[in-house]
Amino acid sequence: MATARLAACGLAAWLLTAAAATDAAADAPLADAAEKQDFAQVRVLLDKRADVNAPQADGMTALHWAAYHDDVLTVKLLLAAGANAKAASRYGVTPLSLACTNGSAENVELLLTAGADANSALPGGETALMTASRTGRLGAVQALLARGANVNAREHKGQTALMWAAADGHVDVVDCLLKAGADFRTPLSSGFTPLFFAVREGREAVVFRLLEAGIDVNEHMAPQQRGSAPRGKRTSPLLLALENGHFELAAALLKAGADPNDRPAGYAALHAISWVRKPIRGDGDPPPIGSGSLSSLDLVRLLARKADLDVRLEKGEGGRGRFTTTGSTPFLLAARACDVPLMKLLIELGADTKLPNADRCPALLAAAGVGALGDGDEAAGTEDEAVEAARLLLDLGADVNAVDDNGETAMHGAAYQSRWKLVELLAERGADIKVWNLKNKWGWTPLMIAQGHRPGNFRPAPDTIAAIERVMRANGVTPPKAERPGVRTGY
Repeated sequence: MATARLAACGLAAWLLTAAAATDAAADAPLADAAEKQDFAQVRVLLDKRADVNAPQADGMTALHWAAYHDDVLTVKLLLAAGANAKAASRYGVTPLSLACTNGSAENVELLLTAGADANSALPGGETALMTASRTGRLGAVQALLARGANVNAREHKGQTALMWAAADGHVDVVDCLLKAGADFRTPLSSGFTPLFFAVREGREAVVFRLLEAGIDVNEHMAPQQRGSAPRGKRTSPLLLALENGHFELAAALLKAGADPNDRPAGYAALHAISWVRKPIRGDGDPPPIGSGSLSSLDLVRLLARKADLDVRLEKGEGGRGRFTTTGSTPFLLAARACDVPLMKLLIELGADTKLPNADRCPALLAAAGVGALGDGDEAAGTEDEAVEAARLLLDLGADVNAVDDNGETAMHGAAYQSRWKLVELLAERGADIKVWNLKNKWGWTPLMIAQGHRPGNFRPAPDTIAAIERVMRANGVTPPKAERPGVRTGY
């Protein structure tokens, strides 16, 4: 889990600072020896009755360092010599916290027996129980709970030991915390619960342990509002697993009763497959790393057993020169991404290839690039993939002269995405210049778009301009001269 890892990184950074600070300290020989793991010298100094609790410049004592190095024998010797088990460094770190970082059950027991506080916490609220839970070492967790550690304590962001254990997949620790009364239902303001942390990280065993505890497999994650806007999007365990590439977990959730047609944020599982497989390039997120051996196409086959193949996306993006996702089917989104393998599979499974979006934009226009974000360097599909997708659709009988409600054609799409090869293919397959050589709703012809008129900055595409002009001349039309606008066009 991100916060847990940040906490660990923070502790590591502090230890580096601590090590540097000790260079300036000359009056804590016992702590210095323990830091260097010179435990023979530690024994010599103890025999000479050196001050066992003398701190280094940052407050680190010999006991801190023995716990940090996970040396049980030295921890015993120091405690027997009167080391303070509750000692805290200038940064609020105790020997117990360091023992819990190692997940050392024996050192945790020794320190608790010597008086360490089972509910001690770092300045950010990270308790010893949270630290131990993250390691997955059951013994340390059990020792803390036996000494009264608060199983439902929250750090400054509201996270609990159960959330940390769930995110890291420690099912034995999760089971122990649940038996101790850990709250597994109360969400963070983001909507995350232990279940959703486990789903996001692909921790299948933990997910099903929490489902056994009584959570509904179709429970929604509902972020709180921040002013007038939510802190995140609503989702379900199935969608969260799918969007993080955990296809085997998604399949297991399906088997457990997850609804593939559920649309908590307006889109269903088959919609999400399209952007998980082929996200927008450029500044977009890369495909998730995921887990398991089940492929996304394998998951599509499983989803199709219960899913509506032609489910519509309820509400999406749109605007001037943008593809309107509202009303899009999974097949239409696959075409927009030029994902030919997914398109072919959906066709095989029986998807309707002719259903358009809310702007009546059909799959051919989507594949060509109508309204897609950015230009060809950012679209999900490459130019060659777009040509392949267009050929597939044309072979299926797609209308090469289709026009959507915004007055755009496949040729407009090819211009948006600077796809000169696609321009030539459309011309070869019968694109009518009397249809496509017209201005769209925003006053742009395909040639004007290629010349630079498109959402964003004015960006001419020389190869596409040349291709469109060749097609125009072949049809007896003289291309007009380009007009460079004096002001920024689009957005």
